Amino acid sequence: MNFSTKILALIGAVSVAVVVVCTRLGFPGEAAAEYGVTLRVFIALICVSGLLYLGAVGVVLRGNLGRGTFWGILACAAIMRILALSEAPFLSTDVYRYVWDGRVQAAGISPYRYIPDAPQLNALRDAEINPQINRAHYAPTIYPPVAQVIFLFVGKISSTVGAMKVAMVLFEALTIFAIVKLLVIAGLPRERVLIYAWNPLPIWEFAGNGHIDAAAIGFIALALLACVRGRAYLVGAALGAATLVKFLPVAIFPALWRRWDIKMPAGFLAVAAIFYLCYASVGWKVFGFLPGYFSEEGLNDGRGYYYPFALERVTGALPAMAYPVLALILLVALAWRVAFARRPPMREEAAVLALMRDTLLLATALVIALTPHYAWYFAWLALPACFVPAFSVLYLTIAASFLYLDPGHTELLWRSLVYGVFPVLAIAEVWWHRSAIANPALRAQWRTIR
Repeated sequence: MNFSTKILALIGAVSVAVVVVCTRLGFPGEAAAEYGVTLRVFIALICVSGLLYLGAVGVVLRGNLGRGTFWGILACAAIMRILALSEAPFLSTDVYRYVWDGRVQAAGISPYRYIPDAPQLNALRDAEINPQINRAHYAPTIYPPVAQVIFLFVGKISSTVGAMKVAMVLFEALTIFAIVKLLVIAGLPRERVLIYAWNPLPIWEFAGNGHIDAAAIGFIALALLACVRGRAYLVGAALGAATLVKFLPVAIFPALWRRWDIKMPAGFLAVAAIFYLCYASVGWKVFGFLPGYFSEEGLNDGRGYYYPFALERVTGALPAMAYPVLALILLVALAWRVAFARRPPMREEAAVLALMRDTLLLATALVIALTPHYAWYFAWLALPACFVPAFSVLYLTIAASFLYLDPGHTELLWRSLVYGVFPVLAIAEVWWHRSAIANPALRAQWRTIR
């Protein structure tokens, strides 16, 4: 075992120990952690995990790792997830809604038809799931049709939180499998899968709290793999499935589409049509609580976004409606540029890296434009970061946990540590890369981590 491998093994062992400590903090296990000392200790430990993770990423990018390192990375990732699986959800109550939606469907009722507290569903209630469902007294489900099919399938096997969390970890296994395949095709070391597998955010959000985003990321990974292999219909179908788990993945459509190709959009639309038709009996209710969610989060009037919020705190001016309009224009312009950019043939290794660069660019741009209030919205960024290891993006995935310290979305400090710091890091990173291109010594160093 060489020195780099020993360092990585040490980091892995300490990371596992930190996860063990996190599981012993004594959260009540009610998926509603009090925002007090225990949560702050947990976030501090996540920061420690993040520093260890960045150190591990640095070791992997430097290379020169011994035999068996790849399997050691996967084993460590599995251990951390098994430990997180053993804990009841304590950062979010979303998984209880998943179990409920699956139970409602198993009874032959559309999950979009009634709110959880509706008297028509009295016979389905129990003392474990229902008290933990958020917005139960006024909000129908928000989750799209493919997510609902997953809830139903898991619920048929076991209508429990534990089963749902295991399902999310299985989707993570799919993601890791696809990442490894893509790394081999791109001519990159398989050990780079660590950039996703050891990231603390997926570990706690998926194995720990069971968020459905794990399924969306799994389908995104399949779409990327299908794109590299030139299977346009499957690309569209997988991206369509990802979008109907969580709407955000539609943002990377331009990265996966090839100019004038109709097969990929056809696959996307076919999946969307088929799954929405499965729930068409409720009419427009099929969009669930989505409009209400936009209003509740302040996204419809601009008040829920970080940058107008920060500007108002500093200057007193609130460009509420101007911000979403400007953000939309910039996102559309970026999508257009990516969609119609010249690219090398997909069989070349450079094309795989270009695909991942565009995917990371579009996904990050969407997240930064939306400035979400919840940490799990950042987890999908770790997938393309395995190929384009941007430090500023990795920082986002770690710093996202600070958002848990601002449950009311009213504090400037914690959100600034996420959205205020990122632009500074991103600008510095771009400057460094340009310097690397101009400087032969830096260019050689940069190539070693690509």
